[in-house]
Amino acid sequence: MKKPAAPESPSASELIDGRIAELGDWRGQTLSRMRQLIRQALPEVVEEWKWMGTPVWSQDGILCTGESYKAVVKLTFAKGAALRDPAKLFNASLDGNARRAIDIRQGEEIDAEAFKALIQEAATLNAASRKAKPKRAK
Repeated sequence: MKKPAAPESPSASELIDGRIAELGDWRGQTLSRMRQLIRQALPEVVEEWKWMGTPVWSQDGILCTGESYKAVVKLTFAKGAALRDPAKLFNASLDGNARRAIDIRQGEEIDAEAFKALIQEAATLNAASRKAKPKRAK
């Protein structure tokens, strides 16, 4: 006897859509805008849903996460400490060895072109890191 097909789980993109709608305020609008910029910068970006409900954007590894808190929308770059940030977008987690974050408060605007350049640089760094890793023998 065949088992009935399990209902399909929502995709990560659908879960992110849900989070944006659930927020329903400036945080949802901000997260939606930053997601749009990420997709413009990297049309092939992979959207993921990790760590009990965190939107994640990846390409050859994690680029950044998008978290929402009461007072900020936080975009945390996994390898942010290794990225050039001439526009000084990083304004949080500056003392860490690897990560850097951008906290966006209500009413704040982010330089779209500088943000897209940061996303592209993060993808370039991920690709270079992936190529540099030696392949394991089978």
